[in-house]
Amino acid sequence: MASRARVRAPELIGKGGWLNTGDTDLTLADLRGRIVILDFWTFCCVNCLHVLDELRELEEKHRDTVVIIGVHSPKFVHEADHRAVVDAVERYEVRHPVLDDPELVTWKQYAVRAWPTLVVIDPEGYVVAQHAGEGHAHALARLVDELEAEHAAKGTLRRGDGPYVEPAPVATDLRFPGKAIRLPGGTFLVSDSTRHALVELAADGETVLRRIGTGERGLVDGAADHARFNEPQGLALLPAGPDGVRRVVVADTVNHALRAFDPTTGTVTTIAGTGRQWWQGAPTAGPAREVDLSSPWDLAWFADRLWIAMAGVHQLWTYDPAAGTVRVAAGTTNEGLVDGPAEQAWFAQPSGLAATAERLWLADSETSALRYVERDPDAPAGADAFVVRTAAGTGLFDFGHRDGPADQALFQHPLGVTALRDGSVAVSDTYNHALRRYDPATGEVSTLATDLREPSGAVLVDDDIVVVESARHRLTRLRLPETAVRVPSVAHRTQRAATEIAPGTLRLDVVFQPPAGQKLDTRYGPSTRLLVSATPPELLADGAGPGAELSRTLRLADGVGEGVLHVSAMAASCDDAPEIEYPACHVHQQDWGVPIRITPTGADRLPLVLAGLDAE
Repeated sequence: MASRARVRAPELIGKGGWLNTGDTDLTLADLRGRIVILDFWTFCCVNCLHVLDELRELEEKHRDTVVIIGVHSPKFVHEADHRAVVDAVERYEVRHPVLDDPELVTWKQYAVRAWPTLVVIDPEGYVVAQHAGEGHAHALARLVDELEAEHAAKGTLRRGDGPYVEPAPVATDLRFPGKAIRLPGGTFLVSDSTRHALVELAADGETVLRRIGTGERGLVDGAADHARFNEPQGLALLPAGPDGVRRVVVADTVNHALRAFDPTTGTVTTIAGTGRQWWQGAPTAGPAREVDLSSPWDLAWFADRLWIAMAGVHQLWTYDPAAGTVRVAAGTTNEGLVDGPAEQAWFAQPSGLAATAERLWLADSETSALRYVERDPDAPAGADAFVVRTAAGTGLFDFGHRDGPADQALFQHPLGVTALRDGSVAVSDTYNHALRRYDPATGEVSTLATDLREPSGAVLVDDDIVVVESARHRLTRLRLPETAVRVPSVAHRTQRAATEIAPGTLRLDVVFQPPAGQKLDTRYGPSTRLLVSATPPELLADGAGPGAELSRTLRLADGVGEGVLHVSAMAASCDDAPEIEYPACHVHQQDWGVPIRITPTGADRLPLVLAGLDAE
C-alpha cells in the first residue's frame, strides 16, 4: 500500500450539536479505531444529495468499520436554523451521525472550500484523503478496503456497532411533500417525497383517498400497490392521449427518471431515464429510455413539449411524448446566473416550473432567482429558438427577503412558482417561509403570506391558492390577498469567509490524484477539463475560459477589490491494468464558487482539491 501524508485530524466542533446519536456528543477520540468519513454538506445543495446516495452502499457494506459523519455547513441563513437541519436529516433519510456546524467552525478547521467535500480519517486519527464533488464512491471503496487491511494487520482497527441511533418515526399522512397538482376530478395528487410515494387527497386537501407506491426506495413499475419511487418531486399533467386519458408525469428525482401515472388504472410506468445519473460526456438527446438524466425536480407543459427542471446538472431538458425522446433545451451545465440564448444560459439548480402561453417561469433555487424562458423574438420565423431572462435575483451569494422593484428584490432559495390568472406569478420562497408575488406589468415583488414552513410549491384553485408546506407535512389553503403583507427588508450574503489573494498573477491548482489502481486515460484525448470564470467578469484580466490542464495562471485585474472565482473541474480515471480490454472508468467533477478579496499580503496560489491531498 502506498505511503500517505499524515496530518492529524482537527476536532469536530459545531454549535448546533449532534443529531442521530441519541443525544450523545462525539469526539474523534470516541471514533479512534474506526475509519471516519466526514461529509461536509448543506441541505440546499443537490450535489450534496447525490453524495448522500453515493455513500449509502458503502455505509451499509462497511457498517462495522466505517463511521460516516455528516458535517452540516450552511450556505443560506435558513440552513443555520437547527430545526431546519433536524428536518433535513429526516427528509433525506440520513442514517449516520450529523454535526450541526452553523458557524462553519469545523469547515474552516479542515480548509473546506466547496459543498460537498469528503474527508477520510484513518483509525489512528490522521487525515489521509480529501475529495470534492461527486463521483468518488469507487475511490472511497478502494481506500476503505486498503485501510481495513492495513490497520487490521497493525492491530489498530476496531470493529463493532457505530454511534448511529435511529430517531423515533413520526406518524403523519404526508412526510415532507414536494409538489402537488390538481387532477381533472378536483382531487389533489401530491409527491410524498420522504415516503417515496404519491398520495391522492380529496378536494379538501386533507383526506387520503389512495397511495401510489409501496413507500420503499426503488425503481419498479406496475400497479399502485407494487410500484416504487425514490424521493419523487415534480408532477405535470400531459395533454389527453388517444384514449382520452390525461396521464401524470412524475419527476422521480433520485431515480433520475420520469415516470407516468395513469389516474384511471393506477399503474406506473417509466417513460424516460435509465436509473443512472447523467455525467459529462453522456448523450444529451435521444430515445427517452436510453438517455441518462440527473435529478429531475419539476415539470411543466410549455411550447408543445414537457419541460424538465434538471436540477442535478443546472439545465432545462424537454421530453417529447409523441416521439419518445428527450434533449437538452437550455443551459450549459455551468452553475450561475447568465441570461441570453437558451443554449448559452447558466442556471443554478432549477427547482420549480410554471407555464403560461408566452413564458415558462422557473425558480432557480441556488441563485435565489425568478427567471423565465420565452421564444426568441429575433429568431427567424419558424425557428424553434428560446431565450432566458431574469425577473429578480442577482447570483449565487446574495439572498434575503426584500420586496419592491424587481431589480432590488431578494428571495431565499425558492423551490416553486405558480402562474396566477392576472399574469403575475406566485413564488414559493422556501427558505423565507413565505409566498411572494411578481407582477410583470409593474415590475414589483411583494409578499402574499408568511409563516409557511418551507413552502415548496402551490396550486391555484379558483380564488384560493393551495400551498405545499413541506416542513409542516401538509397542504395549506389560502385566500389570495388583495393587499400585500408588509415585511421588513433583510439582505444576506453567504457567510463563507473570503480567501485573501495577492494582486497580480494567481496560480490555480486543481489537485487530482487518481484512486489506487487507476490512471488518467488519455487514449481518446484529454481526460481532464477546467473551466474558469468570475463574478464580476472584470475580476479576471486573463485566464478565463475552458482548457484541459488542471493548473492555470490567472491574472487579476487592477482596480477590482473582490469577487467570486467560478471553477469547474472534471477528471476521468480508468483501471490501470493492461490485461483489461475494457477498463472501468469513473468521472470525478466539482464546481467551486470561491469568494476572494485582493490584499497585498494575500496568497499567490489557490489550491482546490478534487481528489487526494495538496502536497504544497
